[in-house]
Amino acid sequence: MDSKIILYLFFGLLVSLKSFAAEFQGKFIQGHFIIGKTNPGTKILIDKREVKVSKEGYFAFGIDKDRKFDVVITEGKKKIIKKVQKRKYKIQRIDGLPKKKVTPPEEFYERIKKENQLIAKARAVDSDLSFFKDKFIVPVDNAIITGVYGSQRILNGIPKWPHYGLDFAQKKGTPIKAMNNGIVTLAEEDLFYTGATLIFDHGHGISTLYMHLDELFVNIGDHVKKGDVIGTVGSSGRATGPHLDIRLNWYGTRLDPNSVLNIKWDLNLIKK
Repeated sequence: MDSKIILYLFFGLLVSLKSFAAEFQGKFIQGHFIIGKTNPGTKILIDKREVKVSKEGYFAFGIDKDRKFDVVITEGKKKIIKKVQKRKYKIQRIDGLPKKKVTPPEEFYERIKKENQLIAKARAVDSDLSFFKDKFIVPVDNAIITGVYGSQRILNGIPKWPHYGLDFAQKKGTPIKAMNNGIVTLAEEDLFYTGATLIFDHGHGISTLYMHLDELFVNIGDHVKKGDVIGTVGSSGRATGPHLDIRLNWYGTRLDPNSVLNIKWDLNLIKK
């Protein structure tokens, strides 16, 4: 065989192998959001779950808050093993909440169940949007951070579920901006725990939630651009004062919002 042909085939093989080398943006840490990039049309599995791959080759997934084992990514016929770094979470005590908001009376159980189903349905949206790969922005200007992801919450002295969001304290009525382009999949004015609440779909199972708002300026189905004012800061639902609590999800997996915002913690801006 001609040496030029052999050389051509060799380099062709190298290019083919390189095209299947997935690249990742994000840290493999508990609670973090990861963007992947592969050859368009490649089949990708995260553990045993097949995920969408965009026309440009982008895909998204998240790492559970308490995950203790490696992430196995299958790219075509190739397996990639990523170790997950563990985190230490804070303990946060919150007092002064109405008793019924800490331990709801039985007559609220059915309402809470239905509201949780609404939220789960919005988070289960599996669209082809690819806004998740774009940069996210901080939703409230000049706010004080009063709660961080993963904190074990003790409410009125009673241990409760960890906090899965990021809290920004600001004055009632302060404008709230959309963190990224998206479509509104939930807009409710009075949920038991979260009060006035919005959820946005950013594609591939990635969603953001805004809670405790005072006013809502968007409706279900609205296409929103990053930076648009979508509502105002309030204290609706289970809250002790005006603030915005944001959440980030990959379908049902609750992720750290700061893994997309990348706020560099200034200790002067974090309330102890």
